[in-house]
Order: sequence, then C-alpha cells, then structure tokens
Amino acid sequence: MQLTDRAGPAYFHKVVDCQWACPAHTPVPEYIRLIAQGRYTDAYMINWVSNVFPGILGRTCDRPCEPACRRGRVEENNADAKPEPVAICRLKRVAADHKGDLAGRLPSRAAPNGRRVACIGAGPASLTVARDLAPLGYEVVVFDGEAKAGGFMRSQIPKFRLPESVIDEETQRVLDLGVSFRSGQRVDSMRAVLHEGFDAVFVGCGAPRGRELEVPGRAEAAAHIHIGIDWLASVSFGHITSVGERVIVLGGGNTAMDCCRSAKRLGGKDVKVIVRSGFEEMKASPWEKEDALHEGIEIHNYLVPRRVLHEAGKLTGMDFERVKAEYDAKGRRSLVPTGEPDLFVAADTVLVAIGQENAFPWIERDCGISFDRHGLPVLDATTFQSTLPNVFFGGDAAFGPKNIITAVAHGHEAAVSIDRLLNGEDPAQRPAPQANLMSQKMGIHEWSYDNDISIATRNKVPWAAAERALQSIRIEVELGFDEATAWGEAQRCLNCDVQTVFNRDTCIECDGCVDICPMDCITFTAPGEEAELRTRLKAPATNLTQDLYVSTALKSGRVMVKDEDVCLHCGLCAERCPTGAWDMQKMLLHTTQAGPRCRDAAETPHKPKVIA
Repeated sequence: MQLTDRAGPAYFHKVVDCQWACPAHTPVPEYIRLIAQGRYTDAYMINWVSNVFPGILGRTCDRPCEPACRRGRVEENNADAKPEPVAICRLKRVAADHKGDLAGRLPSRAAPNGRRVACIGAGPASLTVARDLAPLGYEVVVFDGEAKAGGFMRSQIPKFRLPESVIDEETQRVLDLGVSFRSGQRVDSMRAVLHEGFDAVFVGCGAPRGRELEVPGRAEAAAHIHIGIDWLASVSFGHITSVGERVIVLGGGNTAMDCCRSAKRLGGKDVKVIVRSGFEEMKASPWEKEDALHEGIEIHNYLVPRRVLHEAGKLTGMDFERVKAEYDAKGRRSLVPTGEPDLFVAADTVLVAIGQENAFPWIERDCGISFDRHGLPVLDATTFQSTLPNVFFGGDAAFGPKNIITAVAHGHEAAVSIDRLLNGEDPAQRPAPQANLMSQKMGIHEWSYDNDISIATRNKVPWAAAERALQSIRIEVELGFDEATAWGEAQRCLNCDVQTVFNRDTCIECDGCVDICPMDCITFTAPGEEAELRTRLKAPATNLTQDLYVSTALKSGRVMVKDEDVCLHCGLCAERCPTGAWDMQKMLLHTTQAGPRCRDAAETPHKPKVIA
C-alpha cells in the first residue's frame, strides 16, 4: 500500500465526516466551536458563506451530516444508550437565533461589470446564485410568480416548522445585496427571457408538479382529493383553512409528513398516513416520522391504493390491497399481494404525496435545450450547464427533487460555471478547493481547542405544549436550544477537523502513541496491500469507505497505519509523543466560489450572448 496522499485537501476533508457529507461542505466543527465560545454571529457567518440560509436550514435541513457524524459511530458499543450524533442541525439554528448585528460583515457590491444574469424561480438554488454573483458586479434579476422570495421553502414547508419571519429575513438578506426581484412575474417563455439580452440564465424553478393518483373513483371524488404540494401551498398562503375530520395521506416522504401534521392542525381528528413500503423504507427523515407519531398520527404500511369510494361525488374512503415484501437472490424487493381481503379506510379528505415531477412547459423545445426521456434537462453533472451553453439548471429543476442544502450546493457550482463562462473560461475546468492546516499546539501539553471527550448523551430540543401547538398551523413546534443547552451539546463534538498529522522523520518508533490510543486505531506493522493490511491492525479496520493513514517506511522497515474511521481526535497520541512526531492540526476547507479565485485569469472579456 502506498503512502497516504496529503498533498491536496481531499484526504483530510474526508476525515471530517459531517463536512464531507454536507452537499455545501459547511465547516461544521468550526462553527460548533464558535457556538461553544458564545460567538454566535461568527458561527452564523461561517454558515452563511457555505449554506446561505442558516436559520431556515437550522430548522428544516435533511441533515446528511448527522448520520455521518463520528460521535454516533464510535459509540456503537456503548451499552447505556443508543448512540446518537451531535445535534448539528439544531446547533446551526442556535447561531441564527442568537446572532448579533451583521452590519459590516456582509459583502458589499462591486462596481457593475456590465453582465446580466437571469434567475428563474426564487427558491434556494436561484437565491444562492444571486448571492454569489451580485456582489461581483453582475446585474442579477430573479423572476418568480409569487409576491415573496423563497420558492418551496415558503410554499411547501409548514409554518409550524419554519416561521415566515425567518424566511423573510434570510431571503431579504440576499435581495439586499443588489438583486433585482421581479415578484409576481411568472416566466412562460424561455425564448422571451433569452431575448431580454441576458448573458446567462439560471433555471431554479423546482419540481412544481405533484404525481397524480390513478385509481378508479379518483375523478368522481376530485373535490375531496388534493395533490400534496399544491395543498400545502394553498395552506401556506391562507387559501385553505380547514380539512375533513378523517384524512388519508398517501406517501411516505417528508411532504407526506408535512401534509399529515398540517391536517392535524386544520381540524383533522383521525389522520392516517398510508404507504406502500415498510416503515423503515419510507423516504421521510427518521425525525419527521417520529414527530408525526408524537402528534398522534397513525402510519400504516404495505397497503397499495385500489380504488376511491364515493357516493354521489362525496368521498367516503378508499380500498387498499394488502401486500408484503419479497426479495430475490440479488436483494431486489418486490411487493406481492398477501391474498388477504382489501382494507377499507374511511375518509373525508385524501392528500396525495407520492412524489414530485419536473414541469417545463414554458421552455420551447426548439430553443436549443435538450431534455431526456424523463423530462429532465440534459446537463453536465459538474457544471450544471445545459445544451444551450449560457443556460444552467440547479436545485430540483436539475436532477429531480432533493432538498434545500442540495439546491444551495447546486447554486454555488452553477455560479462558478456562470462566472467562468462570462469571463471567457471553460466552465468544465473546475478550480480545486484549498485547505489550511494549522497546528493547535500552544505548549508541550496544551492545545488551543477543547479536547476533553464528553460522555453526555444528545440533548433533546424543547417543544411547545402539544395542546397549544396543535391549535394553530403557525405556532412553531420546536423551540430551539437555549444557550446553556447549546454549550452542552457543542461539547459532544469530537473536533474531527483537528487532524492527527504524522511526521515520520521525527518518529523513534517507541510505540507510545499505540499504547495510549483509547480506540486502538494506531498500528506499527510491516507494509502490505490494503485489503490484507486492514486485517492485521491492532483493531481490524472494517469500514472500507474511510481511508487508512499510512506513512512511508520507518527506520525499522515498518509503517505507521492509522484507522481514521474510529479516531476520537483526542490528541493523546500527540501529548504522549516525546519527539513531536504527532501534531494536532486544524484543517479549514475553502471551497471554490464564484469570483477571482475561481478563474484562471484575473479578468477577461465575456463571451457574446447566445440568443435562441
């Protein structure tokens, strides 16, 4: 096995599991340390640079960082309680809730550079593009059919999860950077936008069409059956204020969870979620399912809709076929009927949340933008550039429905592509991110970070009283951590970005680091191929997704091998080492964003406009 390549940022970035898992690569441990120090405004700005909407995401993020959190993984053998990750998402909200004045911290607008960019849709992807390009001097125009910016963050996420005031604040912060917002102006022709003389166009209009339910009786009872995302939008804008007492929600994703919890607040007394799959296979986030169950909502599995029952157009309920999961030799699942009688479920209202689709009827098919057989635009997966070179897509409009943080990541990448294109450079040539490694040593046995490993369990977020929260669609359920609880939760972070960096030239092979390591993750052994080497370490390294840290040959011919998977970053190896061969060095990743750092040259003429 070869020496670990530490030349670029990729190796140490991957060790910071939470940041590696985040689509926008938010430096999680960095902002958690700032929260522990009470530096909430600094923590907010660290977030704002990468994920743009800390207050929104601190309440609604799908949290890909948390399943990746090292805290949960290294405590798997803790018999006292189920291991749980650091509450990263809720700590992000703490920074937003307790931040101070941001005046002087936000970027100022550069002199106009004469280039115009249109963003279609005012959701998270478009607003990220606008946030990145407007301070550089671009004239950014955002089009949206609604009166306020936010896209599906405003229309589809219930207010009991995300207060409107938070959306207003964080979307306005982007618009205040000099972005022109054409509210109430729905785009119905791509060709018309291109003929307005924009140098580039970004499409971030989401996936606005919910999938339809196609079963007998659907059309006859249409007045009582609603597409979930449309119904949520109507609730959000106050067009719907009540619902039948008996409600069926079809679907197992987060939209279904938002529908059932909203229905409960609008008068639904008997609310049931019915899904085709098993409970564990539902696409909804685990905490979304837990919240629904906590509010008394039933979830029924392995039921497939057969027909809608009605009397003279009035919905009475639905019949469901009972199915079970069977798996073939390759592990592929199929749902097969059990042969049991169909199940009848009475209902006054049915909400259909079985998926979303992209809809681009406003893009003329002869304007140069190609679409695949699924109706999605044909895009370069790295640059988000369409077959019409100056038109880019991002968010749900690009590759189908995902989540807010993925849309933000798309926006950052598309902004880099647009900036390079309009400066005469190839968008496909992506500048690599950069990283700093800085020693945290302050003395022989002192470090500039807190490396005491807390044994505390995950803190529970307080909720509003159920009898109060269920009375209104606008009462926020989760109240967020107070400062004391936030400090306690921050102590659970293992500082994974403070890396153990090994210098083989000063190592005397005393094995002191091996003896003191609490996780048995350091081994000095004969070199070998990786697969074989993993089996003869002090503790076998079984997680193949996490790299091994391997040195070149030492004086004895052995190599140092460290299993990064279970390292606590406690620094005991560095404290024990008598020669300083181990050091604790903080890595701070700098992802490439639009601007001079993303370009090959300082400034070059932009390409001529491409007009369809």
